Amino acid sequence: MSATEPARKQRDLRLDVFRGLALVMIFINHTPGTIYENFTTRNFGFSDAAEGFVLMSGIAAGLAYGKFFATPARPWTGVAKIWRRVWTLYQVHIVTTIIALGIAAATAYFLGEFTAMQKNAIRFQWQMPLQFLIGIPLLTHQIGYANILPLYAVLLFVAPLTLAAGHRWPRLTLGLSIGLWLAAAMIYFNMPNFPMKGGWFFNPFSWNLIFTIGLLTGLAYRQGRRFVPVRWWLLVPAIGWLLFALACQLFKPVSDAFGHSLYLLGEAMPVHWIFTAFDKTFLGLPRLSHALALAYVLSAFPAIRRACGHRLARPFALLGRNGLAVFGLGVVLCYSANGIKLAAAPSLWLDTLLIGGGIVLMFLLAWSKEAWGRAETRESRPEPLV
Repeated sequence: MSATEPARKQRDLRLDVFRGLALVMIFINHTPGTIYENFTTRNFGFSDAAEGFVLMSGIAAGLAYGKFFATPARPWTGVAKIWRRVWTLYQVHIVTTIIALGIAAATAYFLGEFTAMQKNAIRFQWQMPLQFLIGIPLLTHQIGYANILPLYAVLLFVAPLTLAAGHRWPRLTLGLSIGLWLAAAMIYFNMPNFPMKGGWFFNPFSWNLIFTIGLLTGLAYRQGRRFVPVRWWLLVPAIGWLLFALACQLFKPVSDAFGHSLYLLGEAMPVHWIFTAFDKTFLGLPRLSHALALAYVLSAFPAIRRACGHRLARPFALLGRNGLAVFGLGVVLCYSANGIKLAAAPSLWLDTLLIGGGIVLMFLLAWSKEAWGRAETRESRPEPLV
C-alpha cells in the first residue's frame, strides 16, 4: 500500500450496520401489504433503501479494490478481482431468479393463486416463453424484486475504469458521472429490455452517479480523508432538506404544496423533469439529493459511529458483512411471503410471522456463513508436530 493510503487500524462498522439495515428494509418493502412497511425509510423521505444500498456498495467497492488502482503497477490484479465478483453477482442473480420463479409457480399450482404468475413481470414466462428464456440469462428481462443485482453487476463491471480515473482525477470523474446521469434523462436512453418494451427498472446510466460517489468516497477514506468534508454550511441545508422531506411525507398539505410548486417550476421555466421528478428509474434529483443528504448527515456525527459500534448493532453489522448472501435469501423469502399472503387471510400475526421469521432466517444465514468460514480457517491450519 502506498504512503498516501495508510492502513486502517479498525474496521468502520457504520458501513456494515447501515448496509444490514438497508437489507432488512428492502426485504420488508418487497413484502408489500404488511404493517411493517410503514416504518421503513421510504415513509420518511424521498429516497428508500435502494439508493442507500447502491451508495454503500460503491463505498465498499472503493475500499476493497481501490488499492489496486493507486499505482499503475497493479491494475490487472484489481480488474481480475472485480470481474470475478461480477461473475459471482451474475450467478447469485440467476439462481435467485430461478428459485423465485419456482416459488411463484408453486404458489399457483399448490395454493391455487395464479396471481403470482401474473405479477412482477413473471407473466412473460407463460405468455412468451421462448423470449423469456432468452431474456433471463442475458439480463434483458428481470423479474420484480430481483433486479438490483444486475444494476450492481453492470456498475461494478466498469468500476476498474472509474477507480483508475477516480484516483487521478476525482473531480473530473464526478463531473463525467454527473454528465452521464443528465444525458440518460435528457436523451432518454437505458439498457435494453427483451421481451418487454422500455428499459431496465434501475437504469445503470442514471444510477452510475450515486455508485460513483460511493466509489470516490471509499477511495478518499482509504487515504484517511473525507471526499466531502464536514462543513456547517453543507450540514445545515442537508439537515433542513431531510426535515422538509419528512414533513412532506407526514403532512399532506406540505406534500401537495411542494408537488404543485415543482409542477409550476417545470411549466414556467425550462427546467428538465429530472430535476423535479421523483422517478426511480432515472434517479430524479429529489430522490438522489435526499439519499446523499442522509448519508452526509449520518456520517458527520461521531455519535453515529459510536452507536454502530454498540453491541446492539452487531446483528445488523453481521448482515452487512454478508450482504450478497443475505440479499439473495431476501429475494427468495419475499417471494415466499408474497405467495403466502395471496393465499392466507391478512392479519397482524401473519405479517409478524412472515417478516420476523424472514429476518431471523437472514441472521441465521449470515451467522452460519461466518461460522463456516471460521471453521474452514481452523481446518486449514497445519497440525502441531507434538
